[in-house]
Amino acid sequence: MQQGDAAILENPSAGVLIVGEQLPLLYSLQALLRINGYRTDLSSCCDDALKKLQQGRFGLLLLDLQISGRDSCNLLERVRQLCVDVETVVLVSDSSVVSIKEALRLGAYDFVRKPYRPEDLLVSVSRGLERQQYKQQLHRAEQALSESERMHRFIVNNSPDFIYMLDADGIFTFVNDMVEGLLGYKRHEILGRHFSNLIHSNNADVAHRFFSEQRTGERAARSIEVRLQTNKGSSGSEAFSEVLVELNAMGVYKQNKVGKKEFIGTLGSVRDITERKRSEERISYQAYHDLLTRLPNRLLFADRMTQALAHAARNKSKIAVIFVDLDLFKDINDQHGHVVGDRVLQQVAKRILNCVRSEDTVSRFGGDEFSLLLTNIDSLEDATAAAEKVLAAVRLPLTVDGRELGLSASMGIALYPEAGESIEALLHSADIAMYHVKATGKDGYCVYERRMDKQPGSVTVEHELRYAQERNQLQVFFQPKVDPANSAIVGMEALLRWQHPHRGLLYPADFIHVAEKTRQIIPIGDWVLKQVCEEMVRWRRQGLPRIKMSLNLSVQQLEQEDYVDNFAATIKEAGLAAELFELQITEQGMLDGSGKVANALRALGQTGVSVAVDDFGCGHLSLNYLRDYPVNTLMIDRSFVRDISQDQDHTRIVDGIAMMARGLNFNLVAKGVENLIQLEHLRQLGCNEVQGYLYGEAVCADAAFTLLQRYPTLGPASSTFMH
Repeated sequence: MQQGDAAILENPSAGVLIVGEQLPLLYSLQALLRINGYRTDLSSCCDDALKKLQQGRFGLLLLDLQISGRDSCNLLERVRQLCVDVETVVLVSDSSVVSIKEALRLGAYDFVRKPYRPEDLLVSVSRGLERQQYKQQLHRAEQALSESERMHRFIVNNSPDFIYMLDADGIFTFVNDMVEGLLGYKRHEILGRHFSNLIHSNNADVAHRFFSEQRTGERAARSIEVRLQTNKGSSGSEAFSEVLVELNAMGVYKQNKVGKKEFIGTLGSVRDITERKRSEERISYQAYHDLLTRLPNRLLFADRMTQALAHAARNKSKIAVIFVDLDLFKDINDQHGHVVGDRVLQQVAKRILNCVRSEDTVSRFGGDEFSLLLTNIDSLEDATAAAEKVLAAVRLPLTVDGRELGLSASMGIALYPEAGESIEALLHSADIAMYHVKATGKDGYCVYERRMDKQPGSVTVEHELRYAQERNQLQVFFQPKVDPANSAIVGMEALLRWQHPHRGLLYPADFIHVAEKTRQIIPIGDWVLKQVCEEMVRWRRQGLPRIKMSLNLSVQQLEQEDYVDNFAATIKEAGLAAELFELQITEQGMLDGSGKVANALRALGQTGVSVAVDDFGCGHLSLNYLRDYPVNTLMIDRSFVRDISQDQDHTRIVDGIAMMARGLNFNLVAKGVENLIQLEHLRQLGCNEVQGYLYGEAVCADAAFTLLQRYPTLGPASSTFMH
């Protein structure tokens, strides 16, 4: 540790107060700083943080801007209003650009981007505390000076700012040595000159009004941003440039012979804010650009689309949106690594940019997806011509690290206003057209037509499903399983739903087949298990009864080498017993599954998990399968339950399945129970559990929690609660 750092740590007011709402982040920051010798404290409440800061025990505020509402900026405003002596370093993320700018204006000294690098954070903290120590030294020097010396101390030359004094006519009567470092003038070159000689011509009027107000009292703390002319000349030559500064001024008064206050001049300071402005510009750039390709990102693309749509609507002109998805890029990433993949994207970005006009916009949406906005076009042919240029450019061989790589692209074109009149509609139309190309062989382009809306197809579902999870569109619903003998809720079945932004609430039949085909079912299944565990832990903490949870599994999940280990680890982390879970696999799934499926089910059964055969009776499952698999439960398919009536001829299949279950000592569950005739017949058969609309449909997590809390015994008459 350097000598300067040691001095900082010995200072009783050199502690670091870490403020934020995310406790894991606070604890990691505290651990990092303590390891490096800093005294720290935590606060997750802005009011509590302000009280601690006012105690004077901290020299640095480390503030996470990601706090709900405007609490973080409000805290900085209060610190500023109360003149709390503390330096501030803010932790920022890509989505908090406006708050960062406001924080810098409110006095934040520096910012560190999340996820942070420890060395960057430590450097920022060290510099902030050094700056704070320097300010405290100046403050102690001020207190040591007598009242008669306050004005002289204010203009001491060791100030980091350019300090000046003007007489009543605006003539410089004093400047400190910082004037040379900031503006390039010697002191004697400034003294005796009017302040207007240093003001940039564009700011002359605002500076004149500022100095004419003769500020004093609280108003003296206000400041303006102006440009000053600098003298960078040498050997008698003058070569002027400019610097952006923050200008402060305070009117100086004395009592005249008749006892009235008389204005005698202005005392002020000038601070170079060039670096601060560069930081703000850098933050703004990073918020609106993709840092890998330097192309506009989604936010900037949407902003330009808004302007283009408004212009097109006024002038009755056309614009086109082209959605580009690179074919074969995933193979390049998998075979050569992400470093090579990144360089490929950079080369492709430059090629696409060279295919359009300067007034057009090329944006990277993420991954291997790009979007083009063509404005003021005359016809569809202009858009297709641009698409053909892009296709030809992408097809040219790429060379990265001596490797020659090949690519192609699938592109969808949406024309305004034919394909839509809003940003969302045009992007959606271009996306549909692009996936139409994917479905018909890739390496080409397609113009959107309205008939494509009626043919969503699996490729469209596949694309939308990839983003559904990260956009929080997937939800887990729960349907009660009831003991028909006493109407008690004995279990819940977790069921996946997709809240589609355009098609509404989708059921598994609408998309699970695509998820299984594309193997997206694997990460989705892992996510469902974690969501279910979180909900079961919530029920337990609220004192709700322990009930069994049923989960639907696909063959793809069970064929994963590490599925059993991952399942066990997930429920162990949640503190849940394996006996609380029942895993359901369809009869057809058991028929289609490999030996890996049987082995996985046996391993799960050994942990205490129950196994149920769903949709039993719909396939051609041999009894040998029931013997070889660790099955505990048969679930009668709803199509057979639907046939139950007072006519005994319609109940024979259900009766046969019930007899088989009793003979094999299996539990029997019936799905799709909708009326009392079905319920009574199943009860007489000795059915262990039933579920269906008679007791309630599947509902969201909050509704399921309320159901368990208020209606642990759910008779058929209570089913209205669920609707």
